[in-house]
Amino acid sequence: MSEQQQDVIFRKASLIRLILMDVDGVLTDGKVYFVPDGHGGLFETKCFDTQDGLAFHWLHAAGIGTGVISGRKSPVVEERARQGHFTYVYQGYLEKIPIVEEILKLSGLRPEEVAYIGDDLTDIVVMRRVGLAVAPANARPEVKLVADAVTEAVGGHGAVRELAEWVLKARGFWSDILRKYEVMEDQSAGYAR
Repeated sequence: MSEQQQDVIFRKASLIRLILMDVDGVLTDGKVYFVPDGHGGLFETKCFDTQDGLAFHWLHAAGIGTGVISGRKSPVVEERARQGHFTYVYQGYLEKIPIVEEILKLSGLRPEEVAYIGDDLTDIVVMRRVGLAVAPANARPEVKLVADAVTEAVGGHGAVRELAEWVLKARGFWSDILRKYEVMEDQSAGYAR
């Protein structure tokens, strides 16, 4: 990312008060696993990144909301959202614009105060309506073209963590997080201000 792009992302990230995201391909690597449930049926599960999970706790502590809008319904997403202190959980919605409009109304936030990270075509319409649009490295090429930024990490492997760090740095919370874990700021990799 060029220095000019970093400046634009930093400026946009400094306004963010809510991070919304897709699930499959963003919070996960996009794979869905069906395993026997022990009663002759199948149970669906997914794999989540623990570094993303830690970022959710930091965002929550900083007062920055989080939420998912997913086309699939899954109990494991509900549990991940509970553990991550998500503010909004909407599952089973391929048409995401009405959900975004509802969230904006409920939260009282302006579109420029919302970031969204998505990886597929259904996410583009949301990305065009928020202040900071981000795509994970594994996103479809069409999504990357619309995004303000593309993470180095792929979905399910820290892409949301990258976005969270951009926002936390831009909002002035990162130095306190580093001090809490006794990390010197010059040891912190990535985009810093």
